[in-house]
Amino acid sequence: MEQIAVSKFKATCLAVLEQVRKTRQPVLVTRFGRPLAQVAPPPVAERPAVWLGALAGTGRIRGDIVSPASDERDWDALRL
Repeated sequence: MEQIAVSKFKATCLAVLEQVRKTRQPVLVTRFGRPLAQVAPPPVAERPAVWLGALAGTGRIRGDIVSPASDERDWDALRL
């Protein structure tokens, strides 16, 4: 595991975080040679193998989906 002094970590924090993200190897931050913190990558999130179509067949159509929801006479905008 790589070790880095806290002063160097403070100066290069974003670069160290990017290194941890790319290599997936933790970095130990030390102060006066003693461990202070450990920067480790997050656990890999498990994803389903295929997400396209994952909800296929779960929807239900109830009633008429083609005709208007209300009568045209109820709309003020259609009145002249």
